[in-house]
Order: sequence, then structure tokens, then C-alpha cells
Amino acid sequence: MGVGTLASASGLLVIERILRDRQGVWKQLVEDRDLPGLVGQMLASTVLALAVYGAVLGSFHSAAMAGTSAVKLPLLFLATLAICLPTLYLFNLVFGARLSVRQSLALVMVALTVTAMLALAFAPISLFFLITAPDYQFFKLLNVAILALSALVGLRFMTDGMRTLNQHGLLAPKPAAPAEAPVSPAPAPAPEPATVPAGGNGAAPAPAAAPAPQQVQVPIGYVLQPIHRPAPVRAPAGQTPPSMTLLYIWILLFGFVGTQLAWTLRPFFGSPGKPFSLYRQIDGNFYAEIFKTIAHLFG
Repeated sequence: MGVGTLASASGLLVIERILRDRQGVWKQLVEDRDLPGLVGQMLASTVLALAVYGAVLGSFHSAAMAGTSAVKLPLLFLATLAICLPTLYLFNLVFGARLSVRQSLALVMVALTVTAMLALAFAPISLFFLITAPDYQFFKLLNVAILALSALVGLRFMTDGMRTLNQHGLLAPKPAAPAEAPVSPAPAPAPEPATVPAGGNGAAPAPAAAPAPQQVQVPIGYVLQPIHRPAPVRAPAGQTPPSMTLLYIWILLFGFVGTQLAWTLRPFFGSPGKPFSLYRQIDGNFYAEIFKTIAHLFG
């Protein structure tokens, strides 16, 4: 089913198409077909899902914190995408991959959409623990684990898509045009046999030859050569292209940028006993805070 008829024909969310028809989505990326429409659907689903989940996070503190977290969580993911997408695209260009900007964006948006929708699926569980066990340290660690798990699954979809693009040769350099085969001169035509007029020596005239089938006229000295079409370039079996290796490096970069940006945009939960504030003073880092939370929870 095409993207343009998805909503009118079945009313399914784009996440359902990604999960049920993953190969169809990869085929659409390979063909670079109607990607703006697909990216628009994924963007809307991602923003909506992250806004709902962000509201659950901020509900631990107050309604005002829930509202700001509903705005800041989608902003966090989209800003990280805007910072890191040019690096992914240039990585591909440097090593000869033939992905367009639309294809690169659609590939990353698949990962973000899966991440956001999985986080939304965990929202009732997070809300349950918020109501039944409102401990700040546990609630913060629980939701960090939910987001990390959702992101890992989303990035798994992204690597699967890159492998599919690699199988279709889009991560390999464009093949060089094959050299034209030299044109060999045709052999000289054999002389026509002489005809003897009837009655000249008493011999019967030679029977008339059957008409030859119509042929394409080729200039003397040239012969037709078959057209050789290059086969599509595919990565050799068992060989990982440099673009695939750099994808894993880019994923680590995406994670580091995202966590540092999350630390910059905090608070998302709102510390108990502290008044509402849109931003906190930048001190420390995300990983030191997580280790401190684990030590406080299990210490």
C-alpha cells in the first residue's frame, strides 16, 4: 500500500506500516519515492508521541512542568537530529554512498518514530509507578531506562534499513561506465557469381534465388556490437562497507549529543522541593547524574 493512500484506505498510523510492512518502507526509501509525505507522517507521529510522554514525565512535579516537558522532549529529539544529520550525510558522501538528503532524513526519522511510539507505549507504566510509588529517584531512573530501551530498538530499525540500502548498492560508489567495445571492420563481401545468359551455351538458366529477408543497412567496414548494460552494484557477501561502519560511529555521536542536550534542556521531571523553572544552571553532566541517582537508590 502506498503512503499516499495509507490514511484514506485503512486509517492506520504510520508506525503500524513501519512495523507491519518494514520491507515496503525500505523499498520506498531505495526508490526515493514520495519521501516528503512519509517524513511528514513520521514527524507528526513522533512529535505527538513525545509530547504525551513528556507530559507524563513533568507530571511528577506540577502541571506547569508537565506542559513544558511536553514541549521540550520533542524539541530535544528534533534538535539532536538537526545537529547530527549533516554529519551522517557527509559521512556517506565521503565514502561514495549515493544516498540523497531525503533518504538520509527518512532513514533517521524511522528510528525516531519507533523510539517515540515505544516510549508512548510505556507511558501507562510510567504513570502507574508515578501514582503508586512516587519516589523521585526511582521515577527518574525508570524513565531514563524506558527512553534508552526505546532508543535502542529504534536504532536497530535504522541499522536494518542501512543494510537493506547496502544490498541495493546505495552505500557503494557509483560504478564507472564500461568502455565501449572496439568496432571491428566487416570482412569484404564475397564476389557475386557470374550469370550466364540463357541460350548462350545451351545450358538452362540458373533458378532464381529466394528473396533474402530485409536487413538493417550497415555501412561497409562496420559491424553491430551488442549493448552491454552494467549490472547493479551490490556489496560482496560478508563485506561491510565503510558507510555501514561509520553508521555505528554516528549512532554513538547521536547518543552523546542527545544526552548532553537533554542535560542542557533540563528539568524534565522537576526536583521535589524546588520551585518550577524552565531551565536549570548547567553544571556536571548527564552521566555523572545517572551514577549519582543509582548510588542513591541502591546505596
